[in-house]
This record gives sequence, structure tokens and C-alpha cells, in this order.
Amino acid sequence: MEENNIKVTEKDVIDTLDIFTKVPSILLKRWVSKKSNLVKSFESQVISYSTRLSLEEKCKVEKILEMPINDLQIILNNAYRRTGKRQLKILADPSAEDFIEVNLQELKRVLELND
Repeated sequence: MEENNIKVTEKDVIDTLDIFTKVPSILLKRWVSKKSNLVKSFESQVISYSTRLSLEEKCKVEKILEMPINDLQIILNNAYRRTGKRQLKILADPSAEDFIEVNLQELKRVLELND
């Protein structure tokens, strides 16, 4: 499957970052403020999840990992407005940029090791 033909939707971004919406917002807020590397903490689960992805899903994840964080945060903010999930609001806040950067870089590293 050619990566250029893959379209990434708002749902794809939300699904990829779904792990962050499953934790209580109070914990997420603390982790964001500390710029915690959650991907590293949950590396075995990330690897397990990534092995079950289809080729198309892997291409979408790769595209999301290459998106500017500002673009991701716009999508997260739109999703927050639609769903009301507090975790999405936390991630959409500009103060979460470093947290997102740390975790996306770690996700890239983990996925590259398991290709």
C-alpha cells in the first residue's frame, strides 16, 4: 500500500492517541505537567498493539507521527468540543506540546525497533 494514498482522518488521530483518553484526567494533567514518557512506561503494551495493526493502519500511524504537533492539537481540540472528553482538552492545551513531543518521539523509536 502506497503511503501517499493514505488519508488520515480526525478519527485516526484520536484512535492513535486513545491511550491518553483512557486515563483519569487528573493523572493525565499531572503527567502532562511533568512531561512524562508514557510510551516508555507502557512499551510492552504499545508493541503488542502495534503487531496487530494492518498495513494501512501502520501507514496512518506513521503519517500521524510526522504531523506537526500544532495540527494534532487542533484536531484534539475539535474532538474535545464534539465529545467533551476532558483528556482531549488537556492534550489540546498548548502547555501539552512538550508532553506530546516526548511521547511521539518515543512511539517512533518503539515502532522502528519492531519493524
